[in-house]
Amino acid sequence: MPVRVGEQLSLSDVVAVARGEHVVFEEPSVERVRAARDVVERAVAAGRTVYGVTTGFGALADTRIDPVEAADLQHRIVRSHATAVGPLLSREEARAMLLLRAHVLALGHSGVRPLVVRRMVEMLNRDMIPAVPEQGSLGASGDLAPLACLGLPLIGEGHVLGSDGAPIPAGPELGRAEMKPLSLEAKEGLSLVNGIQGMLAVGILATDRAERLLRTADVAAAMSIEAGFGTDVPFDERFAQAWPHPGVGGSNRNIRRLLDGSSIMASHRGSQHLVQDAYSFRCAAVVNGAARGALEYVEGELGRDTMAVTDNPIVFPDDDAILSGGNFHGQPVAVAMDALALALVGVASISERRLFRLLDPKLSNGLPPFLVGTSGVNSGFMLVQYTAASLVSECKTLAHPASVDSITSSAGQEDHVSMGMTAARHARDVVGMAELVVAMEALAAAQALDLRAPLEPAAATRAARDAIRGSVTFLSEDRDLRPDIEAVGEMVRDGTLVLAAQEAAGELN
Repeated sequence: MPVRVGEQLSLSDVVAVARGEHVVFEEPSVERVRAARDVVERAVAAGRTVYGVTTGFGALADTRIDPVEAADLQHRIVRSHATAVGPLLSREEARAMLLLRAHVLALGHSGVRPLVVRRMVEMLNRDMIPAVPEQGSLGASGDLAPLACLGLPLIGEGHVLGSDGAPIPAGPELGRAEMKPLSLEAKEGLSLVNGIQGMLAVGILATDRAERLLRTADVAAAMSIEAGFGTDVPFDERFAQAWPHPGVGGSNRNIRRLLDGSSIMASHRGSQHLVQDAYSFRCAAVVNGAARGALEYVEGELGRDTMAVTDNPIVFPDDDAILSGGNFHGQPVAVAMDALALALVGVASISERRLFRLLDPKLSNGLPPFLVGTSGVNSGFMLVQYTAASLVSECKTLAHPASVDSITSSAGQEDHVSMGMTAARHARDVVGMAELVVAMEALAAAQALDLRAPLEPAAATRAARDAIRGSVTFLSEDRDLRPDIEAVGEMVRDGTLVLAAQEAAGELN
């Protein structure tokens, strides 16, 4: 089912287009765009003073531009603002960004011609995706520098992503596709660069990964609790009822279902010395559940921002008005992304603590040191924990809220900015490192479950263990563990571990 720009656009639609779904631009969106364009053309013909149309930009807003220079001004803003630097956004992130900007223009409040939206949709459907460096945005007036880089290929300049992901000049690619560069008219260059679609694209895709990560974190926690001879008492339904937090309750139910029927758990039930577990076992549902609550807030915020008109000035066709405001400011996204990063640090941190406990014979209730025989000769999973600890520490650094910072720009005209793109990039990076930490916990927990034989794990944790064993063999002696970590990391990212567990436990929350 194609995704329609200018209509109701969900977060799942954005993810689908990022992965290659077809896009269409149809009535009544086309008519809304035409109506807004008529307002702009009347304003130019009447010689009205309109920011960014008959004036300069930013601190140059008081500089009057001759109407005959209005079109040239629009090309100049795209060129001059395309100053983004650093690594390129991934193809998926750039596709999401292109979709989101086309969608805002198609909502009918930016004043561009339908031709501009059609070209953006055509580029998506041909997978001719602009190469966009990810650094250089202050988050107000939106993601100016990245959006300008996104817009350059529309006018035959800048770069697009080749089949291998490397940037190649856009002009020759347009020629090969028999697509003429656009000649921008009044307001159109400004409409290409003024919005929050860079941070929003990165944030939506990071949030999609975080949703799978949190389910997987519950699976890894259950595997560790079981392998470490923990108790399932903290996951009694009565605890969830006593603390009516939807996220905590969801993780509580997940872990309880994942542990159901465990012979390992039954083997020490009622033990006089295994009465109360360490926090990393006992509080797993609370910590993971808190992140679930944050994710719910983030998804709600990003859903609203996806349907928001983020531009300046904004055209209101019903009133024949073009008004300057602040709808380009990325503070809502910045705060949401900071919240996501903060919440996921707790998930990664508690996951690493469970991994640590499985490796220490003083804490693991009978497992061999570092989960391998002939310790001393073999180091086993010792350095896996080192790496996990390093990633958690880096996550803590990245979780410093970007949205609390601001720096004045444009000769003082733009005196408060959101740093939303920075917040989104940091949240994405925290998601990536948290995925690896959870993968390392699951990898070690699978080893520990095998070491508990002949006791059998629960059906769901056994299924997750077996999924890992499909790619990673039991560690009987030291080997290079990087391929193992990478393999399980991919299972976390693509949801394989969750799907395996759900085959036995049913749909997880």
